[in-house]
Amino acid sequence: MRLILIAVLCLLTAAVHAEPPREQWFTALLDGRKIGRMEATREVDGKIVRSMQQLSLTLERAGSQVEMSSRSEATERLDGTPLSFAGSSRLSGSTSRIAGTLSGTTLRATLHDGHAESARELTWPAGALLPEGLRLAGLKAGLAPGTRYTTRAFQDMTLDAVDIVTVVGARETVDLPDGPRDLIRLDQTLDFPGAPITTQAWVDEDLTAWKLVMPVFGTELTLLACDRACANAPNQGSDVFARLLMRSPRPLAAAELAGALRYTLTPRSGPADALVLPPTTEQQVRRRGGAVDVVVDRHARPSPGDRPTAADTAATDWLQSTAPDIVALARRGAGDAEGAAARMQALEIFVRGYITTKNLDVGYASALDVARDPRGDCTEHAVLLAALARALDIPARVVTGLAYAPGFAGSRDAFVPHAWVQAWTGDRWRSYDAALNGFDAGHLALSIGDGDPWRFYAGIGTLGNLLLDRIEPVDTR
Repeated sequence: MRLILIAVLCLLTAAVHAEPPREQWFTALLDGRKIGRMEATREVDGKIVRSMQQLSLTLERAGSQVEMSSRSEATERLDGTPLSFAGSSRLSGSTSRIAGTLSGTTLRATLHDGHAESARELTWPAGALLPEGLRLAGLKAGLAPGTRYTTRAFQDMTLDAVDIVTVVGARETVDLPDGPRDLIRLDQTLDFPGAPITTQAWVDEDLTAWKLVMPVFGTELTLLACDRACANAPNQGSDVFARLLMRSPRPLAAAELAGALRYTLTPRSGPADALVLPPTTEQQVRRRGGAVDVVVDRHARPSPGDRPTAADTAATDWLQSTAPDIVALARRGAGDAEGAAARMQALEIFVRGYITTKNLDVGYASALDVARDPRGDCTEHAVLLAALARALDIPARVVTGLAYAPGFAGSRDAFVPHAWVQAWTGDRWRSYDAALNGFDAGHLALSIGDGDPWRFYAGIGTLGNLLLDRIEPVDTR
């Protein structure tokens, strides 16, 4: 679930780019319950503009509170030319920081993931803008109803950019904590890879935002401008984990999970095409009217295409597969096993036993963090297993989705947020689950990536918006 929470921070960072007054406060509501606050500032010093957004949310997960926060800073010229940025996020005690400066088209960044600092030099994404540049682009396009324009918002925590398509709507009266305001509605589509997300903002003629609404967990997260006292009032709490569970219409037997299952899914709200489930070797997806049929079969025959790329064996900030600790652990875990399939089976068993403390207390750990401090839940099992595979030159990816649980945190027969690994074993991608007793037909994949939590977008609009209407065994032999 922490991947979803981090993605919410990323979504807010992309969506909130309008000009605030010198200081502006927001209250954050989920289903009408206060769960946090946001502060935004903008200062002009000669020909330099400095802006800052700081968000803090408190959610509940299976009876415990989850604190999460993010901060984004930007320095630009008065004409919107980007100069530098800094970002940070904190989730359950785990902190990530990044800072960068721009010289021409060259971006030099420094990253700190909680245990090590690294430097990086890359090309600034073409056309990418920071908050002041985005505001000026919006003013240039104008606020006439029906106006449509596209901008590129730089994302500090991923060092890339997302296209935002804005459509200007009509003027509306919006109720705010400090009283009603006549504002202009903007419908904005954030074109995240494979999972575009549409948000709404209500702004005044200077593009100062006063209300923002975005889809999260099958409901809406709303930010309303108000005074400091309102924004800092006590939170009411919201059990987000219960919202993310997908109830099963019946218990699933072990024999069914060992075979192949067909799931008929419908959305709680919105059209069926809002449900984004990726096809894989083991997961076939077909739309049928207002529903989506998904067949999961771990014994499915390999299909052409989707072969591994160089990125699937590369070391990353979250899968440090070339680190000496990881390399040594991979060799230890694989033992005398030969061949990719046998090595992955050995590594799956090894990781399951290596992570001795199974809990939800870790914020979001990288593979190196887990190697040095073996504790956590499914995400820690997944990132460590993927890194160990890559250390042995086995292409591996981190999968996030849902897994069937007969009982979990007081709930019976439900699919819970989960993470596991896909590895290329020579002719196909096979799934391995070190947190549970291996991969079975009770797994539904929602997103596939490299374990970078800032790139997990699919779950924002899908998790919490799934209804499971029917499950049936299928004969795929």
